[in-house]
Amino acid sequence: MRAVLRMMAVGMAGMVAVISGCKAAPHVVFVAAEDEYQSERTLGMLAEDAAAKGWETTLLTGWPDQTAADNVPGLGALAGADLVVLYMRFRVLPAEQVSEIERYLKSGKPVIGLRTSTHAFAYPAGHELAWWNGFGERVLGAPWIRHFGHDSTTEVEHAAGASGSELLAGVAPVFRVRSWLYDLEGRYPPAGARVVLVGHSCDAKGERVSGREPSAVAWTSRTPWGGRVFMTTLGHPEDFENGSFRGLMRNAMEWAVKGEGR
Repeated sequence: MRAVLRMMAVGMAGMVAVISGCKAAPHVVFVAAEDEYQSERTLGMLAEDAAAKGWETTLLTGWPDQTAADNVPGLGALAGADLVVLYMRFRVLPAEQVSEIERYLKSGKPVIGLRTSTHAFAYPAGHELAWWNGFGERVLGAPWIRHFGHDSTTEVEHAAGASGSELLAGVAPVFRVRSWLYDLEGRYPPAGARVVLVGHSCDAKGERVSGREPSAVAWTSRTPWGGRVFMTTLGHPEDFENGSFRGLMRNAMEWAVKGEGR
């Protein structure tokens, strides 16, 4: 079935892109709410991949543009979602919008997080929603700590014992991405998570940098409310042109919705 792209107004301001496939299929809501990595474009690519399967997809973005940290119209779409894919960074959404995310998470449904979603929220100290500043660690399995610089790249390889994972079907045993490595200092993700990919920091020439320890770059876990989690600290725009990374994300969407009441 050919996907149809349509635009729907949200309230009096904001637009939501909906790529409709078969109504009986899963509904995936993509939330692109950051202004560094062109997530409105790259999550749109994933939405097209999902729509090609006949899935219904909704793409939400910041309004009036991605620099607006306090507004993502249309989050009520999460009420009918089977999966949410988050690419967020330093948001200060109002309580009514956060409540839509909270309601979805507490339903036990799955979530996929990309890169800066480790630091999705940035409320000031003492704010009533400051709990959400720990979203990366509490829900996705890692906080923001540091990275190795924009002039570096990452060599990615299958984690030990993970090569048979359905998440890695069609994913090369070793591949390189533009994302500079997020250093998790060997402390994240927590015990109980399953790491599927590990990254090594490389210089501009593509050679591993001595003294920089590898870090997990993709793993699975569960939210505090039991929902499946797939998290990757990759997600530079150029990564989406890499067949292994794009395949990983398609696999992750399949994995996330499989067996979750469908």
